[in-house]
Amino acid sequence: QVQLVESGGGLVQPGGSLRLSCEASGSDFSVYAMSWYRQAPGKQRDLVALITTGGSTNYADSVKGRFTISRDKAKNTVYLQMNSLKPEDTAVYYCNAYAPRTSDDYWGQGTQVTVSS
Repeated sequence: QVQLVESGGGLVQPGGSLRLSCEASGSDFSVYAMSWYRQAPGKQRDLVALITTGGSTNYADSVKGRFTISRDKAKNTVYLQMNSLKPEDTAVYYCNAYAPRTSDDYWGQGTQVTVSS
């Protein structure tokens, strides 16, 4: 079992920045690919960014060049640095842990990000 706790959401003006954190506990963090998803009201949950166990990253086209995902294995934490935020980035952001070998899949509770003037 893995427990994921997100933090760092909030209200920010367009053009501003936020850093989301997701701390994992309960299992070996290093075996999990970590991702951030987001879900806006009335829309499906979409992948924002992914970082593999080896450190490779992938991003949704809508956030490329603005968002950066990283992981600190010593702290069992994954981050999402969000810059140049736009109103369309407003959503609940969820952290996900996925173990490729076992297909174990875990979600955090979500953190709200609101981009508005």
